[in-house]
Amino acid sequence: MDGAGRHGAGPDDPGTEPGTGSARLVRRKTVLRAALAATAAIPVALAGGPALARTAAASGKAPELTPSCDDGDHPTPEQIEGPYFKPNSPQRTSLREPGMPGTPLTVSGYVFGRACLPVAGVLLDFWQADANGAYDNTGFRLRGHQFTDSRGAFALTTVVPGLYPGRTRHLHVKAQAPGRPVLTTQLYFPDEPRNNTDTIFDARLLMTVRDAGGGREAAFDFVLDVAQDPGPGPGPSPSPSGTWAVGTAYRAGDRVTYAGRAYVCLQAHTAQPGWEPPAVPALWRAA
Repeated sequence: MDGAGRHGAGPDDPGTEPGTGSARLVRRKTVLRAALAATAAIPVALAGGPALARTAAASGKAPELTPSCDDGDHPTPEQIEGPYFKPNSPQRTSLREPGMPGTPLTVSGYVFGRACLPVAGVLLDFWQADANGAYDNTGFRLRGHQFTDSRGAFALTTVVPGLYPGRTRHLHVKAQAPGRPVLTTQLYFPDEPRNNTDTIFDARLLMTVRDAGGGREAAFDFVLDVAQDPGPGPGPSPSPSGTWAVGTAYRAGDRVTYAGRAYVCLQAHTAQPGWEPPAVPALWRAA
């Protein structure tokens, strides 16, 4: 896996937090990704580790539109729309059509808010060039939108875009959480020679990409400006008791019941649909 496209390279590793001496703490998002990957149809080899969509920013202030999560995650930078966007694309998760030339590509990941919790119902509108570097400006070929599921997950099936003059290989996307501003940005491929000459290219938008089964698999996570309760912090507090419920903030050590069985919370979090205790062993242990 290319170092530039792998999240958390170097001292900004999202899997741990700086501590005193050798003490290292597991970050909230690492645990949440592990829990999400256990219940969502995202390729485990790409999605099971730390946040995959970031590299260390070389310089500059983070855009205000997508502030970083509270565990130190980089924001998702905004980029220009370009001349080829068309509204009203069809809703679909696959842009590939029978007989379409090009290397098969799947792109998957999650959308997080400001507290590194997943966001459901986010509109993701993708458009791109075909394998020859051409955009369809009369119809909706290689254009489509979808919504993140209850776990904040998305998956796109398409083809690797071709090159056209002046640009490196890329995908366009607009992301909008319900009632929030639109983030317009682009996603890039590692190890592309034109990454070094494309004046728009931003290494923070590199996907993690691997070859798989005659095609390619990519992963990327978005961080949007969505206010969220980050969940309880360290220290004692009253323990929520009774039946597990969506929207409840749980601390490590809290006890609940679900489907008649008792569980103990392993990681502070706010309960989300799809995070029922039996489904997320990273968050709950049977008592």
